[in-house]
Amino acid sequence: MTITDQTRTTTAPILELDDIGKRYGNVHALRGVNIRVRKGEVTCVLGDNGAGKSTLIKIIAGLHDYTEGSMKLDGEETHFASPRVAQSSGIATVYQDLALAPLMSVWRNFFLGNEIRKGVGLDIDEMKKVAGEELTKMGIVIPDLDRPVSALSGGQRQVIAIARAIYFGANVVILDEPTAALGVKQSGVVLKYILKMRDAGLGVIFITHNPHHAYLVGNHFVILKLGRVVLDAHRDELTLEQLTGEMAGGQELAELSHELAGADPGKVVPPAPDGAADVVAPTLAADARAELLEEEQDESL
Repeated sequence: MTITDQTRTTTAPILELDDIGKRYGNVHALRGVNIRVRKGEVTCVLGDNGAGKSTLIKIIAGLHDYTEGSMKLDGEETHFASPRVAQSSGIATVYQDLALAPLMSVWRNFFLGNEIRKGVGLDIDEMKKVAGEELTKMGIVIPDLDRPVSALSGGQRQVIAIARAIYFGANVVILDEPTAALGVKQSGVVLKYILKMRDAGLGVIFITHNPHHAYLVGNHFVILKLGRVVLDAHRDELTLEQLTGEMAGGQELAELSHELAGADPGKVVPPAPDGAADVVAPTLAADARAELLEEEQDESL
């Protein structure tokens, strides 16, 4: 037995999903989903749009209840009545839109909804101190905590949301497509902090559609397709190429390649003779165009 196998068998899962299913009327959004989340492990859940990732997040985060199967937290079956209950139970969700207030300062966003009070007012000095310390622990230094969050990079905003989740007692952190809207460098920043969370002993659920990002940080990989699990494997059981192939849909990709086998990717289609076009773009009449320009000028005043 390898060290990885020993760790896997001796470490009890923090969160267990057994045959989880979710129905919306006659629509079966999830069927028979099994996931184990352990401390110090990054579980990557991959899938295209419509695979069921969002439904899975909502169930774990307490937004929706499951209709089939069971969910256990620290070995006890549980149903979260609301996101607040899930959060108080140690489940923190960092959504793609981050739930940050762009015009508010860094420290206000860090304590948003959990402000420290001093008498009848806010203890601003203490909140700034704590926010600065917690962000420094994550390896990010923001000299001016009074600056609005909108002035920060996308990667820095993600780190603020992650650090906030950890500070307020998260044992399991769900990251909803944290790198989807980021460039290469900023994505690297977020992936680095995912490893920091893992090394701090948290259980991390990394939701993504990018197998390359997942393979850089993941220990366990689950691929959803049409609400079902089509792959459930540990890192030592598959390669990046296999993960990418499964994510792309190996059989579907092979069929597509067969269909396009006769295509010439280097082919350049010559323009239609005499300037004729196969597709004619719609155009506005002169009076309609003038009216539109006049409306735009009025709106700009």
